[in-house]
Amino acid sequence: MISKTYSPQEIEDKWYSYWIENRYFNSKPNPDKEPYTIVIPPPNVTGVLHMGHMLNNTIQDILTRKARMEGKEACWVPGTDHASIATEAKVVAMLREKGINKNDLSREEFLEYCWEWTHKYGGIILKQLRKLGASCDWDRTRFTMEPSLYDAVIDVFIDLYNKGDIYRGHRMVNWDPQAKTTVSDEEVIAKEVMQKLVYIRYAIEGEEGQYVTIATVRPETIMADVAICVNPTDERYQHLVGKKALIPLINRAIPIIADEYVEVEFGTGCLKVTPAHDQNDYELGKKHNLPIIDLLNEDGTLNEKAQILVGEDRFVARKKILKLLEEAGNIEKVEEYKSNVGHSERTNAVIEPRLSEQWFLKMKRVSQPAFENVMNDTIQLLPPKFKNTYRHWMENVRDWNISRQLWWGHRIPAYYLKDGTVIVARSKREALRKAQHELLLFALTEADLEQDPDVLDTWFSSWLWPISVFDGINNPDNEEVNYYYPTNDLVTAPEILFFWVARMIIAGYEYRNTYPFKNVYLTGIVRDKQGRKMSKSLGNSPDPLDLITQYGADGVRTGMLFSSPAGNDLLYDEKLVEQGRNFCNKVWNAFRLVKGWTVSEEAQNPASQLATQWFESKLNQTLAEVHDLFTKFRMSDALNAVYKLIWDDFCSQYLEMIKPDYEQPIDPATYEATLDFFDRLMRLTHPFMPFITEEIWQNIRERGENESICVAEFPQPGSIDTALLSQFEILSEVVSAIRNLRNNKGISPKVELPLAIKTETPELYQSLEGLLRKLANVAAIDYVSEQAEGMSFLVRSDEFFINLAGEIDVEAERENLIKELEYTEGFLASVVKKLSNERFVQNAKGDVVEKERQKQADAEAKIATIKEALVRLG
Repeated sequence: MISKTYSPQEIEDKWYSYWIENRYFNSKPNPDKEPYTIVIPPPNVTGVLHMGHMLNNTIQDILTRKARMEGKEACWVPGTDHASIATEAKVVAMLREKGINKNDLSREEFLEYCWEWTHKYGGIILKQLRKLGASCDWDRTRFTMEPSLYDAVIDVFIDLYNKGDIYRGHRMVNWDPQAKTTVSDEEVIAKEVMQKLVYIRYAIEGEEGQYVTIATVRPETIMADVAICVNPTDERYQHLVGKKALIPLINRAIPIIADEYVEVEFGTGCLKVTPAHDQNDYELGKKHNLPIIDLLNEDGTLNEKAQILVGEDRFVARKKILKLLEEAGNIEKVEEYKSNVGHSERTNAVIEPRLSEQWFLKMKRVSQPAFENVMNDTIQLLPPKFKNTYRHWMENVRDWNISRQLWWGHRIPAYYLKDGTVIVARSKREALRKAQHELLLFALTEADLEQDPDVLDTWFSSWLWPISVFDGINNPDNEEVNYYYPTNDLVTAPEILFFWVARMIIAGYEYRNTYPFKNVYLTGIVRDKQGRKMSKSLGNSPDPLDLITQYGADGVRTGMLFSSPAGNDLLYDEKLVEQGRNFCNKVWNAFRLVKGWTVSEEAQNPASQLATQWFESKLNQTLAEVHDLFTKFRMSDALNAVYKLIWDDFCSQYLEMIKPDYEQPIDPATYEATLDFFDRLMRLTHPFMPFITEEIWQNIRERGENESICVAEFPQPGSIDTALLSQFEILSEVVSAIRNLRNNKGISPKVELPLAIKTETPELYQSLEGLLRKLANVAAIDYVSEQAEGMSFLVRSDEFFINLAGEIDVEAERENLIKELEYTEGFLASVVKKLSNERFVQNAKGDVVEKERQKQADAEAKIATIKEALVRLG
């Protein structure tokens, strides 16, 4: 017995357990089958499901389920990323609540807390993905800090170091004072902020009353100034070059130098040079051999080198120094100034340029194959517009700062001797062996070696993900990596195209000499109706699990995908998931209707036979369309095609055509054909809506003990009768016109109406008479060569007449027709006026002019029809 209403929660739990118990998602290398592989973009181990994950993983699941149904060895590998900065920040906050300071712990003690946190909260997001219906091979779940993946990262570091691609250097880096670590250029988000542009006077040493004025938004750094620079061609300051200026408040003398780098027209024409706190100043300082004074601590507070306001936070110091400068008479003026300021993507802290000893990976050599093979479409970016973004990044690629000042992560395998000598090795024991045998330092012990305290950038582990999940770094010739790699498709977000995608491609060519995936499907960002990115802080992001509870997983999946073309942002509206739920209910009710019919032994009538032939062609036409859309990764369009097929063509038309009269039986041929259609429709829809399709498919016919739609064949298109499809399009238009006429005139659908057809091809309608009578409830159908009595309407070139005598108020109908005639004549006049305008005809595009001419022809035909109707009404 099929329940009256569809109950998603009960059905979803039942079938997901069934799929897991029967291991339908598990994959092993099978030389007799074509592999299909997707690796999940590993979410942060401490993360929870958000709307972006919902969209991304729905698309991955659709691709995986379809491949599995096509008989491929489908393998979707799940896993999580250790997320150095995010996880360490959460653990530090947790310890703070317990009254524990990270600095009071040893590294080993802190890492114990990190692992404890990871074991407690890690993997929650993967459990949540099961609620969505994700068909991952959960036995393959990987974690970027698990031993084999950890070893792979260390081995790659050592390999690239030995190749001369990794080096240690003193560079200006992006420093996050909150996380107390460097971040890459790509992890810096520019935000427009209002700042105060302060004009500060620097007195000229030894010259009473003489000064120069500089403008800065960072007055708290003036104590680290080492020079003032002017343009050598600037006549205002030529006499000052070679003299010295005094830094306000601390009165330290600094030289006034000249360099063409300074723009004469910009600001005051004088530039304060602070090499420790600005990238451009750093380059200028190197050129002029200037000293470097770094007045900031790691946490963004001022240190002893500042001489004043020591220990104050940089932003507190900024306000205080303004007051001090004002009291000292050194401020000329203060202006409001709008500029872009870099913020850490992870903590939202304002980034501080900082000189630091860091590890870098040279990118020029390793990135070349990754650049070439995207540009020549060996690897397809979808949509292709992202190739320009990729090109820009790769053509301007800079060496990758791969070290982070954290404890949670892959520790850099570099060991230092007391004299600063660096030995790169897998372990301290191996480093000692190298020191003894290669450097001949036989008296050394392990106590003489100290490992680098830093860890590697999180992306330095995830760039190996498609290889390392199959142990392809540690064991490059194993069966799994040779079978599953390269993977097929990657589904991810455009904002990590360089962070992750480009780097995976680099690693693929470096360590497998081929691409890691063939296609990169870039999803859009999920935004609210106002176009804002969804976030907890804005309170505009619904909890995906609450949505699943309310609307069902299938409803949420389809709702998310209804308006999500590749690379374009999705404007989320809860009405979308309501539409998804309504679609589920529509399918469920249609199935209940069909299973509720009584089957007799009578022969199939011609109308039902024609209806089944028509839907067979319609189904095959849509199957061909869906297969084509999948090859173009237009999943949203594919879903919409399926939705239209089921809702409009199957439920609203086909079932109406073959539905038996009340309490009457249906013939077995039509019934079996309808069940077969349902079977194929469910298999077609399964990748999009896995739960309801499994429930219905299992109930269409009796199934074997371990059968599942998961591994049933994805339907293939058959022959298409285009002539029949065209014929039924006309049938649909005629039925719609008659139904509209009934609605407009207030005539009950139960009232039979006489129909006369004026046509040169009566045979077209004669074969459709049975369906026409049933769908439009018309009685006798006459074919006429002249005008007939009654209301008329046009379909294509044929005219249809319905005699409504006795069914309508003739006088009221005449008034309505006169009003419609007046409106249409007015409309025609406006179109004729536009087409009489030579300038419009000459300058408008050809298709625009053609549309206006078509409007004119349609209006003229409509006027003629209305006039004829008025004549017939007397």
